[in-house]
Amino acid sequence: MAFSEKIQKLRIDAHLSQEQLAEILGVSRQSVQKWEKGSATPELDKLIRIARHFDISLDELILDRTMRDAQDMRQRKVLRPQYGHLHDWESYSSDLMTEYQQSTEEGLDLRAYAELFKAVSLLPKDETKKKLGDILFDVVLNAPAHPDYPYLEPSTLPEIQTLRKSNVVLPAFQPHRLPDQVLGAWQGRICGCLLGKTVEGVRTNELIPFLKETDNYPMHRYILKKDLKEENLEKYGYPFAHRCYADDIDGMPVDDDTNYMVLAQEIIEKYGRDFTAHDVSRAWLDLQPKDAYCTAERVAFCNFVKGYEPPQSALYKNPYREWIGAQIRGDYFGYINPGNPALAAEMAFRDASISHVKNGIYGEMLIAAMIAAAACTTDIKTIIQAGLAQIPHTSRLHEAIQNILIKYDAGASQQECFQYIHSCWDEYTGHGWCHTISNAMIVAASLLYGRGDYSASICMAVETGFDTDCNGATVGSILGMAYGTRCIGPEWTTPIGDKLNTSIFGVGAVKISERAALTMKHMEK
Repeated sequence: MAFSEKIQKLRIDAHLSQEQLAEILGVSRQSVQKWEKGSATPELDKLIRIARHFDISLDELILDRTMRDAQDMRQRKVLRPQYGHLHDWESYSSDLMTEYQQSTEEGLDLRAYAELFKAVSLLPKDETKKKLGDILFDVVLNAPAHPDYPYLEPSTLPEIQTLRKSNVVLPAFQPHRLPDQVLGAWQGRICGCLLGKTVEGVRTNELIPFLKETDNYPMHRYILKKDLKEENLEKYGYPFAHRCYADDIDGMPVDDDTNYMVLAQEIIEKYGRDFTAHDVSRAWLDLQPKDAYCTAERVAFCNFVKGYEPPQSALYKNPYREWIGAQIRGDYFGYINPGNPALAAEMAFRDASISHVKNGIYGEMLIAAMIAAAACTTDIKTIIQAGLAQIPHTSRLHEAIQNILIKYDAGASQQECFQYIHSCWDEYTGHGWCHTISNAMIVAASLLYGRGDYSASICMAVETGFDTDCNGATVGSILGMAYGTRCIGPEWTTPIGDKLNTSIFGVGAVKISERAALTMKHMEK
């Protein structure tokens, strides 16, 4: 039965006039008339309304088969997943608007499909939405580049290296200081992570009032469980009562940021410094459960299981391919390559390419290179420039960090700089909150305006919002490497002690001091 006959039969069987159906669907009577004559076809959003109103599937409405055929099809045995039970990170069609924004920012020309992305994103999780999402993925994969796109952002190492600017000359590191610097980097990262972990996911419209109510604004210490007051908590949507607090822990709690430090160390232990991207993917499958991975990492993990190997594992149905996940994984490669930002960045590339592309990769390369440089100098601008020297100067990330440096050099105040970051990125969207670039800007600004003060810098990175635990950890890691343990006061380290809990199979809880000592063994002699 043709669609024109089908829509007419549905209307007549429901005892509706063309005017009544038009009013229900929010269209003109002439539109309904054209549909029934076969001279026009409804747009996707109208088809969805029609299907919902008459309580039939889109398949039944659109495909050329009789009602009896559709009934027979429903009686056939079909095995399908419970789409409603799938986490959004594991269901590509669940986050199509993130895909659209991500693709547009990459320079893909999807303007002709904008309304289609919106319409499909509004569908309930079911087989139809999954199938339409598959079609849209094919559209993205083969979309042309916008002719006026101003950036050049490759995802292969040779192309990335071709687009680097001249290297930054660093002073030599002092070998006798390295053990303390490495321990400082571990402690600095873990303490910074704990500071932000308590409020991970909160937005500043609730974070700042909460900090003020607890006499912790500007932020200068851990948020403590004893800060919580029942009468205050009721007015917040954020679940402050159910977070971890520095005065209520047994060592550093499990966190993906700190897991990746130990995971990288396990990869070096097993595969050596010449590990490959494939080696990293096998280690992920072997050493952690699926739920230990988030966003792009979760997608990549599932892709490994399906047989997609790096770098395809980073591309297949991955709308989070430029999010912060890789940027939080590069610290260890900086730790084991003091004074060699280029090699640190190259190792970071191998790790990042299994789950990320473009700026997602550059973020990990940037941080690894900055940490390698921090082993040689405490000059923050030099550290940042050493990181920038390892990523394409034609990229959005390079441009964004340079803009932070320019504002700082021009005398912009701390408040003006962080307001600028908030004007560039919307913390109230998942994409803005979790993107590599927004958070890398916060890291750079916190280092610059913190002026080498560990406490001031990690607090700045956390109270700014966005991905608080990641940014606190990264800033703490860089400063810990630059200054060693002396920059991290006991108010930060005492609640953690020497214990780091992980979810890595066969590893569990570890001593931070022992992991720092193992780091020294992984350095090239």
